[in-house]
Amino acid sequence: MKLSDFDFTLPDALIALRPLKPRPSSRLLVAQNDAIVDSNFTDICDFLRPGDRLVLNNTKVIPARLNGRRRRISDQGETYASVEFTLISCDENGNWLSLAKPARRLKIGEEIHFNAGLKAKVLSKTSEGVGLSFNMTGNAFDAVIAEIGTMPLPPYIAAKRAADAQDNIDYQTVFARELGAVAAPTASLHFDQKLLEKLRQHGVNFSEVTLHVGAGTFLPVKTDDISNHKMHSEWGHVSIEAAHDISQTKKSGGRVIPVGTTALRLIESAARETGEIQAWTGDTDIFIRPGFKFNVTDGLVTNFHLPKSTLLMLVSALIGLDRCQEIYDYAIKEKYRFFSYGDGSLLFPKQ
Repeated sequence: MKLSDFDFTLPDALIALRPLKPRPSSRLLVAQNDAIVDSNFTDICDFLRPGDRLVLNNTKVIPARLNGRRRRISDQGETYASVEFTLISCDENGNWLSLAKPARRLKIGEEIHFNAGLKAKVLSKTSEGVGLSFNMTGNAFDAVIAEIGTMPLPPYIAAKRAADAQDNIDYQTVFARELGAVAAPTASLHFDQKLLEKLRQHGVNFSEVTLHVGAGTFLPVKTDDISNHKMHSEWGHVSIEAAHDISQTKKSGGRVIPVGTTALRLIESAARETGEIQAWTGDTDIFIRPGFKFNVTDGLVTNFHLPKSTLLMLVSALIGLDRCQEIYDYAIKEKYRFFSYGDGSLLFPKQ
């Protein structure tokens, strides 16, 4: 398939720069069989059955955007230049891969100074990013990042406004527990505790899994033939309990509905080897596009995604490209709010 198959024109006014309050007050588009229904997220129970299971990604976003200074000494004395870093992933030695802006003048071996006593040495420069070794690790590092870092808002929001203190709340799910993501599982931002309890009372079950969403989720697809696209890798974990409960739901006739493309990618990764979900831990670079065989997923809660994105390709794989185009045309016509802080959808493949 061609990249152009996943293109569409989105009016700039439909890009949401802030979420609605309270969280479930956003709109909800529901697509089931041939119908498209306009609803509100707070009424999602109307479209779920007792015995269905929602799979939640409990990853927690770190304030991964840091402003640093590089120092240079010359005949004219000391000079400083600002460099913005967005942390992407941490390796087993505690070193971080980051995106730097500007990166061109950074030199391997030089030291970057941040506030609160944080320093980093530049270890490497590759096409994937800049490697950094910090002078702090563990809890001390986490505490300093929480103090001086800002939320790494998606590029389409960051280009229009800077992150602020409100984003520390808005860009975090109410069930975030496992620190490590540099982007939020945004479909989950629609849930608050009141709605979660309403769903439990309705008979909907929950399982939590962890996929640490990376900045690669925002990288554009650059190959015209999408099968040549190299997917970014992200770390995930499905517990024995979660795998068992998800498996039992399917066996008892309930539907397994991941909340967000990240949860979907993880549970399908955990079922890749045998066709049935298993406990699983590791890095996944699964690329779900039309033609993919779903082993676990029966439906999907998700937001409205970027043109030409791997997330849109995933949605097209689940419900069909023509159906996806129909839904997106409808959403634009009806002025649904798009992207991370936008409205939600509940999508089911045609039976």
